[in-house]
Amino acid sequence: MNQVKRAWRDLAVFGGQPAFDEPLHVGRPNIGSRRQFFQQIEDILDRRQLSNDGPYVQSFERELSQLTGVKHCVAVSNATVGLEIAIRALGLTGEVIAPSMTFVATAHALQWLGITPVFCDIDPQTMNLDPTQVEVLITPQTSGIVGVHLWGRPCATEALADIARRHNLKLLYDAAHAVGCSYKGQMIGNFGDAEVFSFHATKVCNALEGGIIATHDDALAGRLRRMRNFGFMSTDNVVEEGTNGKMNEISAAMGLTSLAKLDSFIAENYFNYKTYERDLADIPGVTLTLYNEGEKNNYHYIVLQVDEKQTGISRDQLILLLFAENVLARRYFYPGCHRMEPYRTLQPDAGLRLPYTESLVERTLCLPTGTAVSPTDIQKICQIIRFAVENAASIRAQLLHNTTILPTSIYESGDQTNCQTTAAHLQQFRQPHQK
Repeated sequence: MNQVKRAWRDLAVFGGQPAFDEPLHVGRPNIGSRRQFFQQIEDILDRRQLSNDGPYVQSFERELSQLTGVKHCVAVSNATVGLEIAIRALGLTGEVIAPSMTFVATAHALQWLGITPVFCDIDPQTMNLDPTQVEVLITPQTSGIVGVHLWGRPCATEALADIARRHNLKLLYDAAHAVGCSYKGQMIGNFGDAEVFSFHATKVCNALEGGIIATHDDALAGRLRRMRNFGFMSTDNVVEEGTNGKMNEISAAMGLTSLAKLDSFIAENYFNYKTYERDLADIPGVTLTLYNEGEKNNYHYIVLQVDEKQTGISRDQLILLLFAENVLARRYFYPGCHRMEPYRTLQPDAGLRLPYTESLVERTLCLPTGTAVSPTDIQKICQIIRFAVENAASIRAQLLHNTTILPTSIYESGDQTNCQTTAAHLQQFRQPHQK
């Protein structure tokens, strides 16, 4: 690790040495016991059952049921497919109310099935669906609500359940962030008609790639199991439309390996979270999103809000500085689903009813955490942020005129793709963001 920044010239964006020799990613995979994983792979190969509801998938489902206290946990190939299957199994049609402040898969799962996602604004405190705004958007075409437990922080489940009940709507939760989290002492997974967890590589607990649909509804669980397997009721007996959404045995083995270490992963995340909380304290305009420590949390997302009026430097300029230092911070979930295709074309005026979403996506910044990040790394990241704010005027002036070519880094977004930060990249941060 390289020296502390003492002057603006020391920043890598201006030609100084990056603070980190290797990129620090948001969402670098947590890895459990290699020995356990490899032993399971050997067993899978010996059994020669690689898919089709094998013993490891069944075991993974049982472990998730035990963790969440949910009667049925149905393993699928990934959480996006899980959302699509759950949406189809619940019979959703027409319009479904959902947040724009989420990963685009939430909206795509609806649009892919010919359903219009009606974007609803968020509560600025929780960053989740605002129930009062949900009720305003209900029309005769509305068939359901999709809530998102953003950052693993739970939705207002009672209010949403009440709205769904009074209007005869289905209630589905995207719980991709919320493995191991609770609300009022009850584990996420127990709310609504169904909840969908992600076990993507970037999540606190991964199955290489995978998802779980959790529900207490016996009939719904049966349909989910059929629909993930082409609609088969039994051998040679297809009773409804389905798809190939099955989880394979290798993914299930990785999921079991991860679950065995989940408490340890969460403990490390919590330590990282408290380190960030301590080291970011009292930086003007930089606010760490806090978790309710009276509930179970996985602490897997370190989310800042950057108030440019107080920091003197914008969120995007701060990301540029961090990126050059090999801290690959992310603008989750910029610019909001409603400003991505096809939604910005299909619903060009959606932003008019999303003032809090529009404000939040311009301020949020996610930082690296997890088992691949050390406390020393975190201290250095926080020092860079503090230095940037304390020297905002001179840094901003230099950013407006500097044309330095920045170092090549890897930009992580689930998959990893090369992204060279050049003078052209720098140019986009010189101008105010144009909506």
